[in-house]
Amino acid sequence: MLFSSISFLYYFLPLITALYFIAPGKWKNAVLLLGSLVFYAWGEPKYVVVMAAVIAQGYVFGRLTEKYRETGAGKIFCMVSVVISLSFLVYFKYANFFLENLNALAGDAVPLLRIALPVGISFYIFQIISYTVDVYRGEAAQKNAVDLAAYIAMFPQLIAGPIVRYSDIAGQLRGRGHSWEEAAEGIRRFVIGLAKKILLANQFGELCAVFRAAEQKSVLFYWLYALAFSLHIYFDFSGYSDMAIGLGRIFGFRFPENFNYPYISSSITEFWRRWHISLGSWFRDYVYIPLGGNRVGRGRHLRNILVVWMLTGFWHGAAWNFILWGLLFAVLLILEKLWLLGALEKGRIWPHIYTLFFVLVSFVLFNAEDLGQAYADIGGLFGVGGVPAVSAEALYYLRSFGAALLFGVIGATPVPRNVTRRIFGETACREVWNIAEPVMLAVLLLISTAYLVDGSFNPFLYFRF
Repeated sequence: MLFSSISFLYYFLPLITALYFIAPGKWKNAVLLLGSLVFYAWGEPKYVVVMAAVIAQGYVFGRLTEKYRETGAGKIFCMVSVVISLSFLVYFKYANFFLENLNALAGDAVPLLRIALPVGISFYIFQIISYTVDVYRGEAAQKNAVDLAAYIAMFPQLIAGPIVRYSDIAGQLRGRGHSWEEAAEGIRRFVIGLAKKILLANQFGELCAVFRAAEQKSVLFYWLYALAFSLHIYFDFSGYSDMAIGLGRIFGFRFPENFNYPYISSSITEFWRRWHISLGSWFRDYVYIPLGGNRVGRGRHLRNILVVWMLTGFWHGAAWNFILWGLLFAVLLILEKLWLLGALEKGRIWPHIYTLFFVLVSFVLFNAEDLGQAYADIGGLFGVGGVPAVSAEALYYLRSFGAALLFGVIGATPVPRNVTRRIFGETACREVWNIAEPVMLAVLLLISTAYLVDGSFNPFLYFRF
């Protein structure tokens, strides 16, 4: 089920919200779990069993890890749980990738597995791993299996994050407050996220589809595509994160922020502090620091960066372009740590140009179907292969989507937020805003609904990963 669907907005969400608030306090997690299972099973019911198996082993090994934490057995139980969790991810997401590459190297024809990728598996596997590791590090194991399952399967963040770590939410699972103010803030955040997805991300996705189908490619068209996809993935994923965080607030949870205007960054280092924050912090705390982080010699430190970013790329997809995408950022981060950061911190405009240049190029690599297409697309940015500088088709779509692209570029910065705060921050204007904001949100919801009624299937981009 999609957040951006009529069935979710006007059937599922009102029903589960009503049941949740009617239920006594001790039953609220159970209601959330039941609703989350229905939400997940809506699209692919057979994979509920996979998620249930992962949760069950996490619950059992979490209890065992806590019980034997002071002995060597606790570490073994934790490691067994992590290996089991990763085995599910490797089987469903990476098995065919390994078989394809084995066939290519050995010249064999081992048949590929007929399996589909369960939606959200990359996210909920990381959450169960964080749970068992946090228990080993000292967090109390969850005694109530329903509460643990509600944490893993919670529908607001189940499919595409943010990656909510157990240590951040353990107290909220035991008890949390509810108020009209929190619910109102959650609704506001949800509607803004929905508008990002429907009114912005989908439009940029349409331009990307037009580019792929176009016959007259040009350097200008390739750069339009790079910009469109960068805006598409940002508004799509940050929109989903806004909706997830908003839904969490409605139900009394505070999920971590996942984006903080990444496109205003003046270095790649800063970009990754602002982009997909929950994933970056997960790899930092569960991979980078256990490997030694930066507290080791320079050689091992650089190795740790390469390992983490190769895994970050591989997490996004079972294809070589994702691995190269991660390694590209590893190289840039290493260059910044060794030489560039000092100069970048002193600059004003060129650091932003440098950052945006590599981010746009990286997303062209990210969105390629294979390495051949990646080579062609990146080459097209620079006119490789005799690609003309400008084409009539590119100019046509620049005129057609120019206003949307400009609006997206501005919307990806803090400018709209800052202008709104400056105008309505004064006491006299605040009263006007208190009336205008609900009206604006209602209009956004109405327009988004109209697009949904009139539109076609619009899955979130990160469902692929």
